[in-house]
Amino acid sequence: MSQTLVRWSQLKAVPWKNGGGVMRVLAREPAAATSDELDWSVSIAEIEADGPFSAFPGVDRVFMLIGGTELFLDVDGTPHRLSSSDTLAFSGDAVTTCRLPAGPVRALNLMTGRGRAMGTSRAVEVAGAGAHQVTVRDGGEVVVLVALTGGLVLGGGDGLHGLHGGAAMNALDALDALDALDAVLVDASGSVAVTGNGLLAEIRIDRRGAA
Repeated sequence: MSQTLVRWSQLKAVPWKNGGGVMRVLAREPAAATSDELDWSVSIAEIEADGPFSAFPGVDRVFMLIGGTELFLDVDGTPHRLSSSDTLAFSGDAVTTCRLPAGPVRALNLMTGRGRAMGTSRAVEVAGAGAHQVTVRDGGEVVVLVALTGGLVLGGGDGLHGLHGGAAMNALDALDALDALDAVLVDASGSVAVTGNGLLAEIRIDRRGAA
């Protein structure tokens, strides 16, 4: 099993085209893909102002509110209210606008190229002595784990690779605390354990497509 650790503190913020916020990409395939070429992407958006979302034709999205108290999205005329850890799946083709009644928010954004991949996102509470075990299925599945709070520890697996460090680390040396918004990409079959006390986002992506 292959794991890649992505440290939030080392990611570059990229401004939105409309100036309404910034985003940081946690993982993407292909790495340099445009929206037309995208298989999948996981990013965190910091939304600072009301306004429209950019259109992404041919892309499906799953949005999770991970910071701030509430967010209102209008998707093709249908209103949706999201509170903390709520998710909403919608088409990137839709005319979408957001409203921030309680100020700036942060959202976890999964995007999948229609017909090339499909995915789900959920929040998991990790608590107590028992580990949250994440199993990755063979045959094209990718799992991205995002620490939504501090207090979580990553362990297990066959090897951990630092996204910015290069060299592989021994699995036993990887039993370190995850800072808030750190992420782990698991892209081969096997399992990984997360322990501690905190909130974890578990994103599953099926690269076999949506057919």
